[in-house]
Amino acid sequence: MPLPDPEPQARPHRPAKMTVYFDGSCPLCTIEIGHYARQPGAEGIDFVDVAAGDADLGPGLTREAAMRRFHVRRGDGRLVSGARGFVAIWQVLPRWRRAARLAALPGVTRLMEAAYRLFLPIRPALSRLAGALGARAATPRSGGRPGR
Repeated sequence: MPLPDPEPQARPHRPAKMTVYFDGSCPLCTIEIGHYARQPGAEGIDFVDVAAGDADLGPGLTREAAMRRFHVRRGDGRLVSGARGFVAIWQVLPRWRRAARLAALPGVTRLMEAAYRLFLPIRPALSRLAGALGARAATPRSGGRPGR
């Protein structure tokens, strides 16, 4: 019988993955998330299509909230949304780190959030336009649910 190793080998620490929740029924959203998913560093991110219906959202996030607004769960479990969600992704993706640093300047994330809130009401129209130009949703819309 072998003796136990007196100094157990340390296992490398792997940080928990970030989770990005997106509306896969939105062609515009699908294009953007597809772009992020193809970036170097995206292996550290789980992308969850909330429109699929059976998505595991974890604590503090409902499907309705996730369909209305962009959400990201950081590796530490903290949930952020809107502009802060985009910045969280940018911090993980090497090609986007400059954008994350710009967003860290005083007032920039607030301005981004204001722009995001202006974008939300026109997202359905932009999504329809993207669809008309050939973009496809990850998950087909079901029923009469309006595009978001």
